[in-house]
Amino acid sequence: MPRSLAFHTDLTLRRNEGSVIRQDAGHVVICSPDNPTFWWGNFLLMPAPPQPGELRRWEELFSRTFPDADWRSFGVDTPHSDAVNVSEWQAAGYEVLRDTVLTAAHTVPPGRSRAASRDVQFRPVHSPADWEAAAQLRMAVNAEGPNPIEAAGYEVFVKRKLAAYRAVQAGGRGALFAAFDRSGAALSSLGIFDAGGTVARYQSVETHPAYRSRGLAGTLVHAAAEWAHMMMGTRTLVIVADPDYHAQALYERAGFRPTETQLSFQKRPPAP
Repeated sequence: MPRSLAFHTDLTLRRNEGSVIRQDAGHVVICSPDNPTFWWGNFLLMPAPPQPGELRRWEELFSRTFPDADWRSFGVDTPHSDAVNVSEWQAAGYEVLRDTVLTAAHTVPPGRSRAASRDVQFRPVHSPADWEAAAQLRMAVNAEGPNPIEAAGYEVFVKRKLAAYRAVQAGGRGALFAAFDRSGAALSSLGIFDAGGTVARYQSVETHPAYRSRGLAGTLVHAAAEWAHMMMGTRTLVIVADPDYHAQALYERAGFRPTETQLSFQKRPPAP
């Protein structure tokens, strides 16, 4: 079992979605046959921070494990990464991700906001139309992001990812929530899924660019927590956030507190 709470929950979620996880010589291989272009469904988990001079060996291991991948993704099984030397990876063109792992037993209801005065429903996704609305939301968020992924390829990924969420939800191990307007459009969404024991992990908190800063995500975070307590017996809620993005402050207002740091390295596919 990984020492990192973030990767422990990541691996549990991937396994629930059908990923194949195996212990190899000195590392863990995570492979998602049903979503082969999912960077963080097809990666290597290092048992400890890499030492200087090891980058080439790790890249060779990745290429042998995922010969068709045009990206590189590595997780590091450590709960704290402040002292890890990442200069070699940065020099080789990798993005170094140091995300904050936050936990809470309960969430704080959001204060009155513009979300409360809108005719918006906060609920799990159910119908085919709901799932399509969730897909359209993800496409819109990607298109307006700072580093958008090519649309056709991203649409394939989204359909596969939502199919995995749908299967997990059908099995009673979590749910995708969304904020729907009166027309049925999804304005914000997130997933909350069983991560083993009495732990639940949030996934993919996203809000449409035109509807941000209206309290939608905060309301969904609380609604999903209440649902998880009631439907899955959750006692510990886990969410992971980019510390340089405003979402961490939102989660802290909801009652979450930083617990660990998740360290990862990724290199995106070459530009077409």
